[in-house]
Amino acid sequence: MVARNSAVFALVVSASIVPVCPAHAGADAESLVDALNAVFGKHEGKRAAHASGYCVKGTFLPAAEAAALSKAPHFNSKTPVGVIGRFSMGGGNPEAPNTQKDNTRGFALHFDIGDGNTTDLVMISAPVFVAKDPDQFLTLLTTVATKDKEKIDAYFKANPNSTNQATWLKARPVPASYATVNYWGIHAFTFTNADGKRQVVKYKALPNGGEVGLSDDELAAKAADFYGPELEERLSKGPAEFTLTAILGEAGDPVDDPSAFWPEEDRKSVPLGTISITALEDQKTCDSSFFDPTNVVAGIEGPENDKIFPMRAEAYAISYARRTQ
Repeated sequence: MVARNSAVFALVVSASIVPVCPAHAGADAESLVDALNAVFGKHEGKRAAHASGYCVKGTFLPAAEAAALSKAPHFNSKTPVGVIGRFSMGGGNPEAPNTQKDNTRGFALHFDIGDGNTTDLVMISAPVFVAKDPDQFLTLLTTVATKDKEKIDAYFKANPNSTNQATWLKARPVPASYATVNYWGIHAFTFTNADGKRQVVKYKALPNGGEVGLSDDELAAKAADFYGPELEERLSKGPAEFTLTAILGEAGDPVDDPSAFWPEEDRKSVPLGTISITALEDQKTCDSSFFDPTNVVAGIEGPENDKIFPMRAEAYAISYARRTQ
């Protein structure tokens, strides 16, 4: 997929010319957005997923090692590349409390690669997703929407991979800030460098100040929406910086199932560059489009057999069309 021209894209999606993938018998983009709304409610003008969030801006400066992995322009720039980003809480509740332990935090980025074009990166604060494919995700959402404990328990017993994300999150403290937690790209990408060498990778962004979580006592003293004021105060003192890295895949690593872990402790990571978030941005800037994990550029390819990957773009486009009508 070529990098998106934002002006042309906005016109196309606003006209609701949105693809629906026929390959998924039960789960198409419409049904997934409807199912998200059934779980979290319909909220006018809000995203169906990651409804609560803050728009930010900053720069990306590639590391010297990045060009050896990928010929993508933002990994080969000699000067900082502008970014528009969004920190968010998972789920479709625009009032999702920042104190939730079993909810992901999101970090999405548009990289400005010139001539009105962007390429995107979408990450969450867990290394895995809650489903292996759209049909399983739809089944999960429709089961949760019933609010029937027996049905929900039976689903998770029959689908243990759907527990991986929550188990991982519950084993860790609530992040003290959007800027003090690790973020992962849950999909496997293939990088190609200028010499044609290919390497499967997963993205990981690490806060340069280290991970900082809250104790139970600290958490009890926090307001439900403490991330916004914390972020504003933090950025008034200087940028929030992350080191973007590529976790190098090896033979046997799952590349088609975003609910499956990679044995990260056994994997080499290569620095790709520094993300510097410098200020809050007008929310309208982020709301005028959506962050699309499939919006890649030459030198980066998405996974061929990961069915969640293309469906995310389709569902986000449906959600965007609905919230902007």
